[in-house]
This record gives sequence, C-alpha cells and structure tokens, in this order.
Amino acid sequence: MIDALTAALASKYAYVLLFVLLGIGLYMVIANENLVKKLIGVSLFQTAIFLFFVAMAYVEGGVSPVVPADGRVASPLPQVIVLTAIVVGIALTAVGLALVIRIYSEYGTLREDTLREVRADE
Repeated sequence: MIDALTAALASKYAYVLLFVLLGIGLYMVIANENLVKKLIGVSLFQTAIFLFFVAMAYVEGGVSPVVPADGRVASPLPQVIVLTAIVVGIALTAVGLALVIRIYSEYGTLREDTLREVRADE
C-alpha cells in the first residue's frame, strides 16, 4: 500500500507541490502578525492556485489546438486564465505593498495587533 501511495505521489508531483504551497501560504496569512509576511503568504497562495489550473489543464498526449489533429487536443483557455491571474496578482501585490508602506509611515509598525491597539486608542 505504501508503494502504491509513493508511486501515486511521484506521478502527481505537481499536486504535491500545489498542496505544500497552499498550506504554507494559508499558514502565513493566518499565523503571522506582520503585514508584509501576510502579503507573501497571499502571493504563495495565488501561486498554488495558478499551479492547480495548469496541472488540471494538462492532457496526456495532447496537441496544440491551432492545427487540428486526430488526437486529443489541449485547451489553451486555462493558460490564458492563469496569465491574466498573474497580472492581476502582481497588481494586487503592488497595491498591497503600497498600502503597507503608507501604514508604516503613518503608524511606525507593521504588526497587526499593535495596529489594532493604536486604532482603538484613536
């Protein structure tokens, strides 16, 4: 049984990497108090989702749909969606970092618990 599990994990290494990145990203978002580390966690989480889309779109023996063939055709739509999501993710990260810089210049800290205490005192 362990040999079968090892063989399944070895053949589906993209899914293993996907769940590792997903877990690390989710942990960083939930467990860290630092806002920059939370943004890094969100970025890792997004990367895991991108990997999920690409891994699900893989077709064994698939060919490009540009010239139809007598075989299985791979859809280009998941790659287009991932490219669009990457651009949106970069924009989201840039806006998040700009907000973090503004928060640091205003309050002098990036710890979420300290920011809540400061905001409660105002």
